[in-house]
Amino acid sequence: MQTQTPLTQDLVLIGGGHAHALVLRMFGMKPVPGLRLTLIDPRPVTTYTGMLPGHVAGHYTADEIGIDLVRLARFAGARIILGAASSVDTDGRRINVETAEGPREIAYDVASLDIGITSDLPKVAGFAEHGHPVKPFPQFARGWARYLAQDEKPDIAVIGAGLGGTEIALAMRHRVGAGVPVRLIGSGGLSGAGAALTARLQKDLDRAGIELIEGRVVEVTATEAVLETGERVPAGFCVGAAGATPQGWVTETGLPTEDGFVQVRDTLQVIGQDRLFAAGDCAALTHAPRPKAGVFAVRAAKVLAHNLRAMVTGGGLRPFRPQRHYLRLVSLGGPRAVAEKYPALPLAPAGGAIWRWKDRIDRRFMQRLTDLPQMRPAPPPKGAALGAAEIVQAAPLCAGCGSKVGAGVLDDVLARMTQPERADVLTGPGDDAGILRIGGQMQVLTTDHLRAFTEDPGQMARIAAQHALGDIRAMGGVAQSALAQIILPRASEPVQARMMAEIMSAAGDVFGRAGGVILGGHSTMGAELTIGFSITGLCDGAPITLGGAQAGDALILTAPIGSGVLLAAEMQGKARGADVAALWSAMAAGQAEAAAVLSGAHAMTDVTGFGLAGHLLAMCRASGVAAELWGEAVPIHAGALDLARRGVRSTLFEANRSHAPVFGAESPLHDLLHDPQTAGGLLAAVPEAECAAVLARLEARGVGAVRIGTLMAGPPSITLT
Repeated sequence: MQTQTPLTQDLVLIGGGHAHALVLRMFGMKPVPGLRLTLIDPRPVTTYTGMLPGHVAGHYTADEIGIDLVRLARFAGARIILGAASSVDTDGRRINVETAEGPREIAYDVASLDIGITSDLPKVAGFAEHGHPVKPFPQFARGWARYLAQDEKPDIAVIGAGLGGTEIALAMRHRVGAGVPVRLIGSGGLSGAGAALTARLQKDLDRAGIELIEGRVVEVTATEAVLETGERVPAGFCVGAAGATPQGWVTETGLPTEDGFVQVRDTLQVIGQDRLFAAGDCAALTHAPRPKAGVFAVRAAKVLAHNLRAMVTGGGLRPFRPQRHYLRLVSLGGPRAVAEKYPALPLAPAGGAIWRWKDRIDRRFMQRLTDLPQMRPAPPPKGAALGAAEIVQAAPLCAGCGSKVGAGVLDDVLARMTQPERADVLTGPGDDAGILRIGGQMQVLTTDHLRAFTEDPGQMARIAAQHALGDIRAMGGVAQSALAQIILPRASEPVQARMMAEIMSAAGDVFGRAGGVILGGHSTMGAELTIGFSITGLCDGAPITLGGAQAGDALILTAPIGSGVLLAAEMQGKARGADVAALWSAMAAGQAEAAAVLSGAHAMTDVTGFGLAGHLLAMCRASGVAAELWGEAVPIHAGALDLARRGVRSTLFEANRSHAPVFGAESPLHDLLHDPQTAGGLLAAVPEAECAAVLARLEARGVGAVRIGTLMAGPPSITLT
């Protein structure tokens, strides 16, 4: 998040299609100083369509055909907003985005559309309820996986006898074998290919025993596809692959369209909108019409990247001149493929050699987007003081709670402090929050801030607010008020205003839902984005402290651990985007529901920077008990254990391990107990007799809490079993 050149321009890429994926790589290889780059897409991983039939057939895993947009965004220095664009206001230069946390408004100076197409069939009755469009692929993949898991597999029908539908039908036949009927339905038979390729495809359909049915589907039920003639085709699994359907919301934007596709001129600028571009299947090339094919998106990427760069730097634009002839390689189910040079030549060679050729081309394309240069620490400056080189050459400084000062340093400093006593200040340093008595009311007070681990100020503010609220909730309090402390990277006034609006909108939503209000705060500009909050909360009764735990109590944890490892790995380009996206979502959700159920706990704390072990040991010391942790019961964020096995650690790990030793065999899980958590779960000590009922109430509220151990009589310590 280091920013040396002031941020002055916002470039927003709407959609993670192939062209935009390549643009991200190009901007990563050659950044534009002063540019804030944003990618908007509902998925952390997008599918490379060239390998999609191969995945359906079982030749490729999901990871092999997935373009990890989270990793690409990190490499490009971009923020990724996981949501679907729903409208574009070209006059106000704003994009409305629907996210899991709610609607957002993203401003732009220059924007580009690459949102692809769908295979949905909105005019076919019942398809939305019973059909499976091939695009968007994640939805189809889930349905296909469920189908494959069935012991008794119903008949398959593929609607659409173009090249895409034919490839899918052949792939499914290869995957399920000859025992399941597969039918291909097309209104005019096979389409979209020259005579030689059509003959080859028909021959392979016949060889695979796939029936080609001519007709137009007008209805889909749970068991059948109904044709316009009234014929009923058995279809327990009905797939939509009939051509290219544009995204519906685009037609409502007022942009010029052709059959729902955005019209662009030779520079890829939307006609009439100099600051809005479009590429890929969602665009209609008015200067050189071409069929929908991924090759044009790939070829357009270089021109698109140049023109986007030119728009934000004041350079000249280039025209995109798509080639007239291009190669089509069509998979035939098994490890075989057929080739056609378009426009059609009278030859269509096929076989295993063509498949291997196609496979090399596809893997080479994916390699461009997956083999990204790794981030390296900057070399130490010449003449640096002793010890500086060792720190600079270590792993990059983590963000979130991984950048905290170690507990040992803090304890030593706080132990030497002398402060006057006050009757209305009931606790000093040591618990999650200070406890004050204001009249007859108990008030808890805390402050926290986070060094940004994502370039998205809105998402960062939401997580920082939930993180700060954790201390209030751990004390059994309800949010009352908050003061914001915000450091923005140096930027122009328009960009400052956009960033601040996103931060305060997200934070206001979190505190508003928690019952608190933002009173104001303080802002400044600095080297990187940092967001924090000072919060007051009110307690109806006595606050829950660290010191009330009793021997025999059950330990309940309300969220997985491992966020520090995942965030460190994401900074290094080693984490899976899907795992990172799931982590962001979990952190942004907060612990309000869990806190409401655990309000009667004997003792409670939120698991944050000092790790599960550090916060548990603090509870043990304050309560005078020992803890037994059940290793197999400790929940772990997806991907974190594998990264720990690979040696990924947060920069705070060593300090945490030294401060809170855990007895037990060394292992990756043992290490994760010292992993600093950001916006982590609540750790509560509850009476053994009430544990099952508490867990049931948590489950009823949608909280995935688990019992992870027990407290015992003995000197304060932690044993992992």
